[in-house]
Amino acid sequence: MPKYWMISDRTVLADGFGGDRGGLSYWTSDGGPLDVFASWKPATHDDFKQALIAAADNFPILPQAANEDQQHVTFMVHGYNVGWQDAAKRYQQLCANLFSGAEGLGLCISFDWPSLGSVLGYLPDRSHARECADDLATVLYELYGWLLGKQQFASDPAKACRAKLSIVAHSMGNYLLQKAMASAWARANQPLLASLINQLVMIAADVDNDLFEPASNDAADGNAVANLCYRVTALYSGRDAVLGASAGLKHFGTRRLGRSGLAVEPPTDKDNVWDVDCSGFFPPAIAGMQIHSAYFDQPEVISLLGKILTGIDRSVLEATGATKGALWPVASNGQ
Repeated sequence: MPKYWMISDRTVLADGFGGDRGGLSYWTSDGGPLDVFASWKPATHDDFKQALIAAADNFPILPQAANEDQQHVTFMVHGYNVGWQDAAKRYQQLCANLFSGAEGLGLCISFDWPSLGSVLGYLPDRSHARECADDLATVLYELYGWLLGKQQFASDPAKACRAKLSIVAHSMGNYLLQKAMASAWARANQPLLASLINQLVMIAADVDNDLFEPASNDAADGNAVANLCYRVTALYSGRDAVLGASAGLKHFGTRRLGRSGLAVEPPTDKDNVWDVDCSGFFPPAIAGMQIHSAYFDQPEVISLLGKILTGIDRSVLEATGATKGALWPVASNGQ
């Protein structure tokens, strides 16, 4: 079984991946620095799919009462202004933290998209992310079809699906995911047959914080995301200067989810959506622009991320202090 997995819609060059959108390509790696192109081996769509199915079929069969121990197939979607090499290093870091060893959560797949990457190019990159969302939607739609096919074997543990499907998205990767899930939801004729995603974790999400509100401009997108997911968790911090700049560039009158949290605090009309203020997990030395990516470097945040993916109930996470950091005073919501 491959150790690392990647689906990319970047152009493929002789010595790496380009900065433009290309067709979907599939890659696996058995190890080595993942920011070195030679560490990756190309695979056909069918070979990648069959290898992934075989890997998931090797997950242990567990009783329903052991839901929190069920292993995951998790997608990671990187954010804005990230080249393929930086995305590969971040992906390898996440795999080492949560998907390796005897206690690993299962396997993780990088969805790598070509962020244009410059502050002046922010708005064009947002448009570019929307285009790339069509490619991720194709992947999600195929996964949904496979999941529905597996449902007919739900009463037979030997044939039923042994994996939970989850997604971790960062920064503008959440905007790409938002549009991809809305497209997949529409392609599947807005079904209510099954949750595609067990756990969606939106880290420093560069999307409107009223995404899940019925009267918002993106209410249809938010409805698709909420209906396709069993639980949606937004990790945010008012100390995130990158998202402060993002809000300033747009002037749409709507704050960023990853900076201010949900526009309406839970409980909302979507009971499976909640947020966590992560400001207290970052010490004073980590500030400004650093906060935006520091989630992946803080052990307490990684621990919380693992518990969320495992499926521990939010009330338990809050009662045990897993959602509260003590390294910095927790900031109140603000612009």
